[in-house]
Amino acid sequence: MATISSPGVGTNGLDVKSIISQLVTLEKRPLDTLKLQAATVNTKISAFGQIKSLVSTLQDAAGKLTSVTGWNGVATTSSDSKFVSATAVGGTLPTTFSVEVQSLAKAQATASAALLPVGGALGSGTLRLELGKWSVAPASFTPGSGQPVDITISASDKLSDVASKINGANAGVTASVLSDASGERLLLRSKSTGEEFGFRLSVMEGGDTNPQSAGNTDATGLSRLVNGSTVTQAAANAKATVNGIAVSSATNTFASTISGVTFKAEQVTTAPIDITVSKDNSAIQSNIDGFVKAYNAINQLLQDATKYDAATKSAGLLQGDSTAVALQNSLRNAIQSVTTGGGAFQRLADIGITQQLGGDLVVDSSKLTKALSENPDDVKNLFRNTGGGSADGIAVQLKALTTNLLSNDGFFKSKDATLQLSLKRNSQDQTRVNEKVEAFEKRITQRYNALDTQLSSLNGLNAYISQQVTAWNKSTG
Repeated sequence: MATISSPGVGTNGLDVKSIISQLVTLEKRPLDTLKLQAATVNTKISAFGQIKSLVSTLQDAAGKLTSVTGWNGVATTSSDSKFVSATAVGGTLPTTFSVEVQSLAKAQATASAALLPVGGALGSGTLRLELGKWSVAPASFTPGSGQPVDITISASDKLSDVASKINGANAGVTASVLSDASGERLLLRSKSTGEEFGFRLSVMEGGDTNPQSAGNTDATGLSRLVNGSTVTQAAANAKATVNGIAVSSATNTFASTISGVTFKAEQVTTAPIDITVSKDNSAIQSNIDGFVKAYNAINQLLQDATKYDAATKSAGLLQGDSTAVALQNSLRNAIQSVTTGGGAFQRLADIGITQQLGGDLVVDSSKLTKALSENPDDVKNLFRNTGGGSADGIAVQLKALTTNLLSNDGFFKSKDATLQLSLKRNSQDQTRVNEKVEAFEKRITQRYNALDTQLSSLNGLNAYISQQVTAWNKSTG
């Protein structure tokens, strides 16, 4: 920036610096307009970002009404969920059945004999764990399809070390150590319930690979873990009856007994528990309410942004923006469209959804409930029919419209690109104005400095002449 060498000296105190500052301020005045324009564009970018978010919400809401699962909601109830609880997948046919639970599923659990001394080493060898099924009479074990898991025990390992190795072997069994007055016991429990998930523990010592030999089942060394071992709980399936027919499950959850329904035995029953599956229209009504709410949110924002208030003579941010008005009209046209694929219903108003002054939708709950109760398929088709063209349902049309608006080459991408370009041009204009102002300030500063210097010289000449005149007057007097 240019500087003033001697402001006011040659001009008898004239505030040259202030004059230049005011002139520069006048030159900068276009910047105020440009900055205001930039602020307005940024506000529009934010507004369209908010509208885009609301359109995305409307797209999701429309998607729920175009999805098959959104119309297949069911409600599942139990006459006493403390004994039997239940759920059902969408689309399950309405039904009622009774359940009685005779026993719950159990995991096998065993306890070794008490071992002394506490904390002492057990002896070296190999533990073998096998998963499978036990038969009670006669007592026999049938291994499952999985491979046995062999665990090496060293001569110095204590019972706690053995339990740790079992837990780390991923053999389908968990181990813990119980200490009581009689000594230490190894407690084993299957990780899964059910008859097919029992287990058998075997010991092999001193190179003897036959787990059933006398040397591997006596009360010495590592064999003490199997000698005297007791089954504290046998593996068992949950047992129940459905409408009097016996059923069982490896867990307390019966997932495939009744098509589409999963019920869980919470405890043994004392009387039949009724499970009822019925169509759930409340889920559909909730999705419709969400759709209406999402549409109204966009409509209200666009209505406020594009309106002109004659009373206050103020315009909304997007008043006169043709693209915003076009967006508003597109959404309204889709909402007001007539579909030929809805059977008894062709318009939203036919099921109690009407458009009010200002564009908002209002739901007549009584009329909608009646339509869902008496003509559920026609209501579904009104929203999600996919016949193409005029046969497309309202939600199908809205979803297609919103998907297009939100696409990479759609409305919002194009609008944002236009506004960003406007910001870039505004920034360039501001740069040009600043450069122009800087050049102007430099130019007038140089001129005022030159004028100041010239006036200073004239003042000096004037003083010299005055001195000479005074001296001449004295010499002639």
